[in-house]
Amino acid sequence: MKLTLGFSPCPNDTFIFDALIHHKIDTEGLEFEVFFDDVETLNQKAFRGELDITKLSFHAFAYVADHYVLLDSGSALGFGVGPLLIAGPEGKTEELNYQIQAQNSKLKIGSPGKYPTANFLFSLAYPEATNKQEMIFSDIENALLRKEIDLGLIIHENRFTYQQKGLKKMIDLGEYWEQKTGCAIPLGGIVIKRDLPNEIKHKINRVLRKSVEFGLENPESGINFIRAHAQEMDEEVMYQHIDLYVNNYSVDLGEEGRKAVRVLFDTALEKGSIPNIKKNLFLT
Repeated sequence: MKLTLGFSPCPNDTFIFDALIHHKIDTEGLEFEVFFDDVETLNQKAFRGELDITKLSFHAFAYVADHYVLLDSGSALGFGVGPLLIAGPEGKTEELNYQIQAQNSKLKIGSPGKYPTANFLFSLAYPEATNKQEMIFSDIENALLRKEIDLGLIIHENRFTYQQKGLKKMIDLGEYWEQKTGCAIPLGGIVIKRDLPNEIKHKINRVLRKSVEFGLENPESGINFIRAHAQEMDEEVMYQHIDLYVNNYSVDLGEEGRKAVRVLFDTALEKGSIPNIKKNLFLT
């Protein structure tokens, strides 16, 4: 059986899926047609139901939970992994912090999209800051340097590179979330269509876990594949990226991980920023 599979070219995703798509593990007869896209594009594809299995933001998952269910493995979730709000080299952080909290703040915020979990966390911390400009996450640093935006919301490998460009951290939104809830921050997960047979869903769940475990046990195995999709990323940054986003929660959410996802969704429901979800989020 051939299934469509979407994930990002970021090192954590290529690390997780390398063994699965290159048959370094037993895929139990499954074949995959793979699509590489940034997470916001994957979110949009999930809204249209284009892929059988896909990476997506947990925030976006709330909008497609009627059609997709979350797998136990493959998630990016943890402590110290959250998005950062950053300012330009000349930005006065105290003054900017005052302005961003003012009613109807006019500061222009570069955002990686409407549906990444980063945007939800930002809205939670700064509800008055609604003047957002959506852009590809990798363009945000340069937009700040060109003074096209006042502040930038950065994700992925940019948390390792912004200081090299003289940019300044305003707040770590992951730390904000951890202090507020005591939970790990759920960033993105792997979901599968609910209407696929249960046998297939559980088979994918098993195979994906094996793929993550293979990568952790053989970290050099997929390096050429990971490097090819990381494009111009420095190798040290690439390894930092994998170490940060691939962890025990990526092997299996477990009860702690599931609790963190529930807390995220309960908080978002309280704020009215996601629709009510009637179906079980997790594969049973």
